[in-house]
Amino acid sequence: MKKVLGTLSALAFAMGSTVSFAACDAGERVVKLSHVTGGTTHPKVVAANNFADAVNKELNGKLCVEVYPNSTLFGDSKELEALLLGDVQFLAPSLSKFGSYTKKYGVFDLPFIFKDMDAAMRFTASKTGKDLLNAMEDVGFVGLGYWMSGMKYFSANKPLIVPTDANGLKFRVQNSDVAKAMIAAMGGSPQPMAFSEVYGALQTGVVDGQENTWSNIYTKKFFEVQDSTTQTSHQLLAYLFMTSKEFLDSLDSDTRAKLVEIADRVTVAANNSVKDKEEGNRQNILKGGGKINELTPAQRKQWVDAMKPVWKKFESDIGADIIAAAAAS
Repeated sequence: MKKVLGTLSALAFAMGSTVSFAACDAGERVVKLSHVTGGTTHPKVVAANNFADAVNKELNGKLCVEVYPNSTLFGDSKELEALLLGDVQFLAPSLSKFGSYTKKYGVFDLPFIFKDMDAAMRFTASKTGKDLLNAMEDVGFVGLGYWMSGMKYFSANKPLIVPTDANGLKFRVQNSDVAKAMIAAMGGSPQPMAFSEVYGALQTGVVDGQENTWSNIYTKKFFEVQDSTTQTSHQLLAYLFMTSKEFLDSLDSDTRAKLVEIADRVTVAANNSVKDKEEGNRQNILKGGGKINELTPAQRKQWVDAMKPVWKKFESDIGADIIAAAAAS
């Protein structure tokens, strides 16, 4: 039996080292899991490594998973094409990245649609949420599960206490029409940009601010180049753990069933641990000298009121039924 080195591989990549993956057994099929996140404590990093470890142990002799973190194999702009071409077999992109393939995932980007991560997990566990895993099957993508990362918070080179504080500021966003509309609603200028470029853009003033989870803000050190972060909890950040229909169909039925079972198990465990990881990284930001602004109920209401019109703007694209199901969670 081979020795599993998924976690060590991820750590080495995050540090910029040359990686030697565990040697796969003869006859095993080598498959690749690529993602854009670095560090060792980020929820996505932990989930990816746990998935690889479980597959390499439980499907030993059949599949051997290699993990490529921190955009070391494919970056934001290339990974979906690579999955369709068979150059990688597993990805975990943000749900904001699928606008070219389906508009339905825009529901996850709607500002203030989820009160907290528990509400988001209730939605993904519902029939509507499960059905959305197959929203891109006609393209060739298959969702295996939703990996939660946490709620998002705004940071900038000045304190953001009410939405008008964002007037005229440039904010990095993912390439999502909903996210762009949200920034415009608060008077800012949305600047789509790859995740790997954000720190440098903040540091040099190419953009004035960004929105992200505590884990991303801490592991990518965004707090070091921003005045402060405001605890808006305005949006969910979650990833679609996914594969291709072609890859799944190439597996024998027993291997496919076991792979799906492992993905389900890893997803549940990962999501159950996210809140603790997020709070831990919030504390890490404070310990590292970062500043966090907490909102009063009246201030938060101003943010909600400013952004609520975004829901109606995208109702026809996403589907009123999907938006209603998400809000009801």
